[in-house]
Amino acid sequence: MFTDPIADYLTRIRNASRAGHRVVEVPASNLKKEITKILFDQGYILSYKFEDDQAQGSIKIALKYDKMTKEPVIRKIQRISKPGLRKYSGSEELPRVLNGLGIAIVSTSHGVMTSKQAKKEKVGGEVLCYVY
Repeated sequence: MFTDPIADYLTRIRNASRAGHRVVEVPASNLKKEITKILFDQGYILSYKFEDDQAQGSIKIALKYDKMTKEPVIRKIQRISKPGLRKYSGSEELPRVLNGLGIAIVSTSHGVMTSKQAKKEKVGGEVLCYVY
């Protein structure tokens, strides 16, 4: 039993990319599906597939690598808000990751989105993770 399923999800992606795996499979949840869609839209993963063959289902994620250097596109993926210490930010205090080159994924009342989208919509929320 995992105490923090989001940290487990991020760790599986981090470990698979460092090991050079092409595909990683993680247990599915609605929040994980939203985070996966954001990673795909921002260009951090090649593709994803939601599979409902099990009771819970799973997500297969195809990781993306640089064609020339074979380095993973996701250099760092870091959990910010943890179950023991939640991190919330208002719409004006949302973080900029790597001076705008990375993304912060935020869970808001309007759904899960990047910090740039949350600033445009003028909503704050819980800062889930940084990706760059």
